[in-house]
Amino acid sequence: MANIEIKDASGNKVKEAELSAAVFGIEPNVHVMHTVVRSIRAGLRQGTHDTKTRGEVRGGGKKPWRQKGTGRARQGSIRSPQWTGGGTVFGPHPRSYAFRVNRKEVKLAMRSALSAKFADGELIVVDGFNFEKPCTKDAVAALKALGCDRRTTLVIADDDVNTFLSFRNIPTVTIVPVSEATTLELVDNKKLVLTGAALERFEEVLA
Repeated sequence: MANIEIKDASGNKVKEAELSAAVFGIEPNVHVMHTVVRSIRAGLRQGTHDTKTRGEVRGGGKKPWRQKGTGRARQGSIRSPQWTGGGTVFGPHPRSYAFRVNRKEVKLAMRSALSAKFADGELIVVDGFNFEKPCTKDAVAALKALGCDRRTTLVIADDDVNTFLSFRNIPTVTIVPVSEATTLELVDNKKLVLTGAALERFEEVLA
């Protein structure tokens, strides 16, 4: 079991917490993390690209010249793929890129991401920000106090509305409720900041 400092919004140590070895102390499974991140990114693709086949291109209904006697190759339509302005062969059409990953792999990937962040010293736990009202100025000051001057992912409790509204307009911060956190958001940053409530929720769900 490992311990981690719990800080306040000013960057001062408040207490220490014992982390679950099953969530923050495993050997990261890079292959599963890669698979899950690919699945998430594939699901985000719109897949609305489309090309026209020879049957969809406008025109070309008339045979360009007679079948025999011209000395030229026979042609049935000026919209065949070999013609300029003709249809596209094997071009992309609208489709979904999503593929399924089972729940055990999803949980293993999240445990691996959290363990990797802790091992690399990129995990920060904050007891709570306790904003009385939304205030981006205070949020920026908190980030500076915590040493988060680069891309940061902040995971908060689902009902922490004031914190969400305070951080959401900061370009370097990705803020996400704990119930919506994914492996992609846990790894796509230089610092991962968890509130105390988010830490408890991760250990409850993933342990």
